[in-house]
Amino acid sequence: MKVRYIDHVMRRQHRSLGPRDSKVRSLKMDASIWSNELIELFIVIGNKRANSFWEGNLQPEEDLPMDAPTDMRLTFITQKYKEGRYRKTHLLYKTKEELNKALCAAVVKQDVLETMMLLFSGADVMCATGDPIYSTPYLLAKKSGQRLQMEFLHHNKFSDFPNCDALSDNVSCQESSFSSTFLCDYLYKLSLGAIKLFTERKLKEDSNKRWCTLESGFLSYYENEKTASPHGMLDLSEVICLDVHQADSFLHMGALFTFEIYLLSERVFLFGAETASTQRKWTQAISKHFVPAGARFLLERDYDVIGQLYYKDCHDLDTWKKGWFAIEKSNLYFCLELENSQEDSVHLRRLQELTISNTVQNGEKIDVLLLVEKGRTLYIHGHTKLDFAVWHCAIEKAAGTDGNVLEDQQLSKNDVPIIVNSCIAFVTQYGLGSKHIYQKGGDPSHVSELLENFKKDARSVKLRAGTNQVEDVTDTLKCFLSEIDDALLTKELYPFWISALDTLDERERVRKYSAFIQSLPPVNRATLAALMEHLYRVQKCSEINHMDPHNLAMAFSSCLFQTKGQTSEEVNVIEDLIINYVHLFDVHEDQVRQMDIENSFITKWKDTQVSQAGDLLIEVYVEREEPDSSIIIRVSPVMEAEELTNDILGIKNITPHKDDVWTTFEVIENGELERPLHYTENILEQILHWSSLSNPSSAYLVIKKFMTADAMKQFSEKNAKGTVKASYLKYKEEPSKLLSGNKFQERYCVLREGNLQFYKDMKSSKPDKVLPVNALKLYLGVKKKLKPPTNWGLTLYSEKHHWYLCCDGQDSQLEWLNSIFIAQHSTIRPPDGKIKKQSITKNPKIGGLPLIPIQHERNIPEAKVNSSEHSKLEAETDPTEKRSLKERVSRVAQCLERKEEKTRIRTRKHRSLICLENMGQDTVGLHPKSYKESKTPKKNENKGSQTHLEPEKQLPANVIQELHAVLQRHKAFHEQT
Repeated sequence: MKVRYIDHVMRRQHRSLGPRDSKVRSLKMDASIWSNELIELFIVIGNKRANSFWEGNLQPEEDLPMDAPTDMRLTFITQKYKEGRYRKTHLLYKTKEELNKALCAAVVKQDVLETMMLLFSGADVMCATGDPIYSTPYLLAKKSGQRLQMEFLHHNKFSDFPNCDALSDNVSCQESSFSSTFLCDYLYKLSLGAIKLFTERKLKEDSNKRWCTLESGFLSYYENEKTASPHGMLDLSEVICLDVHQADSFLHMGALFTFEIYLLSERVFLFGAETASTQRKWTQAISKHFVPAGARFLLERDYDVIGQLYYKDCHDLDTWKKGWFAIEKSNLYFCLELENSQEDSVHLRRLQELTISNTVQNGEKIDVLLLVEKGRTLYIHGHTKLDFAVWHCAIEKAAGTDGNVLEDQQLSKNDVPIIVNSCIAFVTQYGLGSKHIYQKGGDPSHVSELLENFKKDARSVKLRAGTNQVEDVTDTLKCFLSEIDDALLTKELYPFWISALDTLDERERVRKYSAFIQSLPPVNRATLAALMEHLYRVQKCSEINHMDPHNLAMAFSSCLFQTKGQTSEEVNVIEDLIINYVHLFDVHEDQVRQMDIENSFITKWKDTQVSQAGDLLIEVYVEREEPDSSIIIRVSPVMEAEELTNDILGIKNITPHKDDVWTTFEVIENGELERPLHYTENILEQILHWSSLSNPSSAYLVIKKFMTADAMKQFSEKNAKGTVKASYLKYKEEPSKLLSGNKFQERYCVLREGNLQFYKDMKSSKPDKVLPVNALKLYLGVKKKLKPPTNWGLTLYSEKHHWYLCCDGQDSQLEWLNSIFIAQHSTIRPPDGKIKKQSITKNPKIGGLPLIPIQHERNIPEAKVNSSEHSKLEAETDPTEKRSLKERVSRVAQCLERKEEKTRIRTRKHRSLICLENMGQDTVGLHPKSYKESKTPKKNENKGSQTHLEPEKQLPANVIQELHAVLQRHKAFHEQT
């Protein structure tokens, strides 16, 4: 009870504080309660002496003006009396125990003001006095005959004012202020469909103002402020989600700032405020009542949605736990372990995957949202369908493109906009060999449509050859870079880029460029690095595509600087960046060498191995390497091992048992070494590495069972990331050291913190060798020519060295395999509940042909190409007269294959990639009966029966020689084996 006299103007505001904090009584109407002691108490204390305490720290500029409006008065008295913001601090007493002791000493004296100051500084009115008879301060005052003290303590017997002195504990003060939060104001109580209505009459019916109060954990709303009983009441402890909306426009009241409250009982309440500040004040007060203390840091965020969700992460996929989440702009903040009180977050625009799936829990079907960001996997689902729908919608919106600023785009894990990555990958795959790439214009309507699709949802856009033209994709990339709000190189740095050209010394100029690049925003810097890598790759193929650095700079200077037209200075800057890419971005020579290998593969080999749809065609085996078990399948540039596995199982109509785990294996060294691919590994990248093998044709892919799900789970639990694996193994290095000999030697091997360490023995303190596992490829098996001491070996590959390990049993071999696998990838298999990736339908087709297992001896006709035809194939022609490179190479491959057919009937068909560029050529090599069913049989028969290539259809001699060399090497290999 605050002892002071107030007028009728302040009466209403004081009533709103509630009976615990302020008891308003009329001098005339409530005469019965005015005892002599109470009147004397008011006279003794008075307004002036009371304010000396309650306004002891009030600054002049914070004082309430005489003409202050109602809402300002309410705020002031709430801060003054309920929060105690301006009260005088007691410097003598720092703890509650000291305050209680001082209170017991004060009540036996006449100074009631001292008692009031102690009580409202945090002393307990019912504290223990230490006297068994006079056990409370009230009884002590009665013993001493202090009538006014007794009167004051009687009226404040239920007071529990928090101790928020400057010297008190901040956390305790904060928690106490949360529990004592009080608000009252008019809000609009809306029906859930009201914000979609447009008739003013209906809107008035559904959006009447209600007097709302928030006190003691309950939100009550009344017809008006004079109504005694509430129209409705919400228990805020049942709140599971609070959704804060942007302003909604209404016809008769203008903007309205709304928020929705979701209860565990599946009830939803929609309220509206007239200002954004009022909305935020109410939502902050409400959230303080249902968010626990361990997750209070979420309240500091300017959140759009906050609440509780069930979650599972990669650490424990078996148990759903409760966590607290909040969305602020494009970030999802969460607190998963309340006892640790650590905040974590996911950048939603950097999500690699955002999918919704269903699962059954306790016999009920629930929706689950999967979020994958930089290797971290998080599953979430709501308490009810209603709150889950809110979270799903909010996360999708926050994960989407928002505006035209570069950093507001959907980003890859490397902070490069997905649209840039997708266009670069497509052009690299299908455009490196195209003449004047980036100088040819695309179809404006196609470019506009593609750009719009990327802006809506870049993750859902899949560029496909045949569907998308290279010129359309290149124009889309340039248009995007031209239309973002600021230039990629930033307009602010424009004069610096141009002035760098005045530096004639190239090294010094490159040093300046490096400094400018480092000053770019992170997303700009990452995007520039990705683009320059791509353009550097393109110019390395300039002999084919005629796009040297200068031509590329001419194509990109205006969009990178966002200038109208272009100047020679701008072109020279971009040309410098392309030429000096390796130095500007610290690119290792191994990466440059790998780029050359990939370029060679793409422009020479892969050009003969493209399906009619534009994807690569490879031969994949199922379970074993036999002709009857092979399948020709398309592989897109982005296909992962999981996708390939699911596609092959679908084609073969294999439904895996729930306990079986099927995966893709890479097999090399004539079948002696095999490696299970991680489900996220890119198939094309693995195939590219085959070109560096001594015998590329001996490598192939096979789909087969890996191990049971239970065994995999046991290995995952036993060898979780971060654990240490150690044991003695037989060890050999190749090339071997001079003194180590060629024999396997025993070493103590330790896998710790991502490194594989080899010690001479267990007692050694310093390892002989340390191998970072992320830089290695791990294969099951050891080459027989090395004479391994056991049958359970592992081979570790790097670019220049090989290491061989032999275990003493299969269990040990699998344990080491899984341990290293987890150290490299964190997880062995896709998380439970994750939607299976599948790129094609159950009956996939190449163009119009179904993909079926190839029966080699039955399907391939006997060769009818004589030696004269072969000599004509090797004739050299003018490159300017050639037609489609894919068409001619396809014919060369078919003719050479037919000529060799009789000599290799008993051997398997070579595992080089197969070209099916032309539908007619496809059917000649694989499905001869298809031509009889074709609408133009004569035309196709002519193509199929053509026995030699006309001069304009021949290939350059170097390409013919390369293809012939590959086939001859393959033939020689089989003759030896």
